[in-house]
Amino acid sequence: MSSKVTINRLATGVPGLDEVLGGGLPEFSFNLIAGPPGCGKTTLAHQMMFALATPQRPALFFTVLGEPPLKMLRYQQQFDFFDSAAINQSIHYINLADDTQAGDLDEVLRRIVSEVQAHSPGLVFVDSFRSVVLASQTRDNPNNNLPLFVQQLGMLMTTWQATTFLIGEYFNETDTNPVFTVADGLIWLRQSVQRNSMVRKMEIMKMRGQPTLPGLHTFRIATSGVRVFAPAAISTVETPLEFPIKRLKMGVARLDDMLGGGLPQGYSLLVAGPSGSGKSILAATFLAEGARNGETGVIAVFEQRPNHSQNPTLAALIHSGQVGLVDSRAADLSIDEIVHLLLTEITRIKATRVVVDSLSGFELALAPTFREDFRESLARMVSALTGAGITVLLTSELEDRYTDLRFSPYGTAFLTDAIIVQRYIEVQSRLQRIMAVVKVRASAHSDELRLYHIDDDGLQIGEMLPDQEGLLGGRPTRQHVDKGEV
Repeated sequence: MSSKVTINRLATGVPGLDEVLGGGLPEFSFNLIAGPPGCGKTTLAHQMMFALATPQRPALFFTVLGEPPLKMLRYQQQFDFFDSAAINQSIHYINLADDTQAGDLDEVLRRIVSEVQAHSPGLVFVDSFRSVVLASQTRDNPNNNLPLFVQQLGMLMTTWQATTFLIGEYFNETDTNPVFTVADGLIWLRQSVQRNSMVRKMEIMKMRGQPTLPGLHTFRIATSGVRVFAPAAISTVETPLEFPIKRLKMGVARLDDMLGGGLPQGYSLLVAGPSGSGKSILAATFLAEGARNGETGVIAVFEQRPNHSQNPTLAALIHSGQVGLVDSRAADLSIDEIVHLLLTEITRIKATRVVVDSLSGFELALAPTFREDFRESLARMVSALTGAGITVLLTSELEDRYTDLRFSPYGTAFLTDAIIVQRYIEVQSRLQRIMAVVKVRASAHSDELRLYHIDDDGLQIGEMLPDQEGLLGGRPTRQHVDKGEV
C-alpha cells in the first residue's frame, strides 16, 4: 500500500489569509488571482512574493502590461512589506510586453521557459495573464491555442516545482475559461461601492486538496499591505456548566442579588434602555469591578471615547492597562474586523470581561453592505466570544415606547443569556428610572422592578414601588386597596 503524499503548505505572509485558505498555500500549486481593476490583485501577489521569496527559493515576476516593472515597483515600495534588498537577489522582474504584443502564445511560452530555466525559481508570477489572453484573441495565428497554452504552462510549472500565480482582470466568475479548470487554486477578489462606502471582499472559490473557509471574507489594504478578516471561529464543543456556577460581580449594590447572585461567567448580557438611562455607566462599573478582582477587560466603543472628565474611573483603567480599548475610526468596518480587533486585544491582556458600547453605534460604524446581515453577524460574534469563556456585556439604545415592551431594536434579545432593561417613569410629575432583570438563562433571578438613580458614585439601586401599578406603561398609578378586603 502506497504512503500518502504530504503537501507542504506555505505561509503567505498575509494576515488572515492562511486561515481562510485552510492552513496556507499548497506548495507547487497553480493559482489564479482574479477580480476587477483596483481590487488589490497585484498588491496581494507582491505581499505573498516578498514573504515567500528567498535566495534558495527565488521568485520570477513576469509583467505583461504596458507599464514597465520600474513603475510597478514605484507604487509597491510604498507598502511596509517591500524589501528593496530582495530585488535582483531573491526576486527578479521580467517584462514580457513585447512578446505579448507579438500575439504568438508559443513565443510567450518559450520566453517564460527560458527565464525559468535560467533562474530555477520556486515562485512564478504572471501579471496580467488577462493581457496574454487578449493578445492571443487579436491575432489570426493558428498557433494560438489558449487551452493548450494554459495546460502546457500548468504542467511545466508543476514539473519545475514552482508555485505559480496568474493574475488576471476578470469581471464575471462564471465566464468559461480554461484557466479556471487547470488552476489548483482560484482566489477571487471583489469590491463594491454603496454611497460613500467601499468594501473589499475575497472568496476562495477553489483550492485543491484542502478545506477552505467558505463565503466572502472582508479584507482591507493599508500601508502594511493586505489584511484578511476571517470569521471568528465558533466552538462546536459546548463546555458543560460547572456547579456551583461561578458568578461575576457587577459592581452595583443589589444588582448581583437581582441577577441571582451575580452574572454567570461566560454569559452574554444585554443592557437595554433609552438615552441617559445609565447603560454606559453600568458597563464601566462592570469593568471596574473586574479590575478590583484582578480581572482584565476590553471595551469597544462606537460613540464617545472614555475620557477623564466624563468617566475618570474607566479612563484610568485604560491608562493603567487593566482595560484594553478598541476604538477603530476606520471607515467601512465589518463585524469580522471588529471581532478580530477584539480578539487581538483580549489575547494581548488576557481579558475575561468584554463590553460593546453600544450596538446602536456599532451598526452605524458598519459599511452599509454589512447592515443587512447585522443579526446573523452579531450572533456569530457573541458566540465566538462566549465560546472562548469571555463574559460579554452589550448595551443597546432603546426607544421608550410604552405601548409595547421590547428589549432590543434588532430583535437580538434571544442571542444573549441575560437581559437587564431600564425604563423611565413619571411619578408625581418627576422623571424617574426603574430597572428589572428580565432574563438569566438557567438561573433563578429577581422579578422586581426597582427604582435607581445616578450620582457621582455611579448607579444606586433603590426600593420597589409596591403601591404603584402600571410602571412599564410609563405613568404608574397608585393601587386602590378595598377596605373590605380581609
